[in-house]
Amino acid sequence: MYKKVIVLSVFYLIISLFYLGCSTNYDSKIIPAPSNQIFLDDYFVLDTKTSISYPNEFKHSVNFLKSFLSQGKHKYLSLENNNQSNNHIEFKLDKNFTSPEAYKLEIGKKLITITSSDNKGAFYAIQTLRQLIPETFENKTYANTEISIKCQIIEDSPRFKYRGMHLDVGRHLFSVEFIKKYIDALAMLKFNTFHWHLTEDQGWRIEIKKYPKLNTIAAYRDSTLAGHYTDRPRKYDKTRYGGYYTQEQVKDIVNYALEREITIIPEIEMPGHSKAAIAAYPELGCTGENVNVATLWGVFEDIYCSKEETFNFLEDVIDEVAELFPGEYIHIGGDEAPKTNWEKCKNCQSVIKRENLKDEHELQSYFITRMEKYINSKGKKIIGWDEILEGGLAPNATVMSWRGTSGGIKAANMKHDVIMTPNATCYLDHYQSKDTNEPLAIGGYTPLEEIFNYEPIPEELDSESSKYIIGAQGNVWTEYMSTSEYVEYMVFPRIFALSEVVWSKNKSNFEEFTSRVTSFFDRLDKLNINYSTHLEKID
Repeated sequence: MYKKVIVLSVFYLIISLFYLGCSTNYDSKIIPAPSNQIFLDDYFVLDTKTSISYPNEFKHSVNFLKSFLSQGKHKYLSLENNNQSNNHIEFKLDKNFTSPEAYKLEIGKKLITITSSDNKGAFYAIQTLRQLIPETFENKTYANTEISIKCQIIEDSPRFKYRGMHLDVGRHLFSVEFIKKYIDALAMLKFNTFHWHLTEDQGWRIEIKKYPKLNTIAAYRDSTLAGHYTDRPRKYDKTRYGGYYTQEQVKDIVNYALEREITIIPEIEMPGHSKAAIAAYPELGCTGENVNVATLWGVFEDIYCSKEETFNFLEDVIDEVAELFPGEYIHIGGDEAPKTNWEKCKNCQSVIKRENLKDEHELQSYFITRMEKYINSKGKKIIGWDEILEGGLAPNATVMSWRGTSGGIKAANMKHDVIMTPNATCYLDHYQSKDTNEPLAIGGYTPLEEIFNYEPIPEELDSESSKYIIGAQGNVWTEYMSTSEYVEYMVFPRIFALSEVVWSKNKSNFEEFTSRVTSFFDRLDKLNINYSTHLEKID
């Protein structure tokens, strides 16, 4: 009995000594919240004599850190592989980590250690470290020679492997500079995918060298709806609008994203939302008649005809797109494709008969499956909106479930990968406040708390089918967002909530989360990001 008391006493002494160095009254400000975070007493002081060492595998992440720290008025981390300095940052490669995106960040009084099995994890550790450094580094106004960083230990890894944000540039076009700024924001919040919606009824936004009319005709509309779609009578601004990204610009943006561990998924819509392409090449439609690039929002009956000329065109487009985007996916849309013209089209009806198809829905499945085979031949996989389930799902397709969760549930039960993006929760073109002074939006109401509370894995799925939910995505449709400032206003701070949903494993409460959001506003100010201050709870 006496020995047992001694052992217990020693045990509690060790525990007490450990926690003596831990601070329990220090609030975390990190978004998204890390898996585990322990605060320690004291501070690491980063100054002009701080040195750094790293394996070559982490060179890209280290370069990002050096570049970020060069935004102050003094030069940091100029000493490399010098362990004799008073304070040091060391990167360690450890292949035992279960996820390439996992990391361990240890901040001691004299040493910061970042450990990961891959550059991805090291990069995310740096994004965490970035949020522990004064906001004035973001706009190059930090003037002190020293940076004090609270000592702590953070172990972190993502909940989902797919963490996406989308941007529609078809309805409104945004500059290369803004696209990069958007990517920077995604990287800071540990998103790993940018879904770039490049083609629409209202504009074709990517250069295709084999089809120059896509950029001289399809990229421009004669006018744009002024006001809301539901306004009567409708009014138009009668101003020519448009533009596109050259292939050189696309390459630049893709490389920029890759340096920030973000994969870009291009979307080339088919068979619907193709009126702009048909305006450039009328033979791609069922009627062969001339149409105009759409000036109104909505869904149009002018969709690609399922004839050989169309498939030849789309395969040529895919040839050029596949060369520009090194990621594994190409998004092919598949949504909102009215079958009116197909029902009357001799070409389409002959394909239905030839392929022994039941109806126009199976014709769409044939269309998507045929394009999937071609895209697979280019070493890529397809993603489509949940309408691609209608008439039969293409064999290797990933489904993006937007019309609620039913499409995602059905696809997961069929053992297909699923990305959840239900419009009621994940569409950031909805109003975020009931304030009557809010700028014009498409409609709907999605407050911050609704996104924060979102659970991507539906209750209807068992543990086996749940494995096919690979992540979630926020969508930004820009019918009513004509400027980059308005995009930012609609995205921030709701993107913070989504980052928690897809990354964080330990759910905090909404009040704690909003305290971190309001603290983050200073950083957004320094980054010159426009944002809403609405922190609305669910009614």
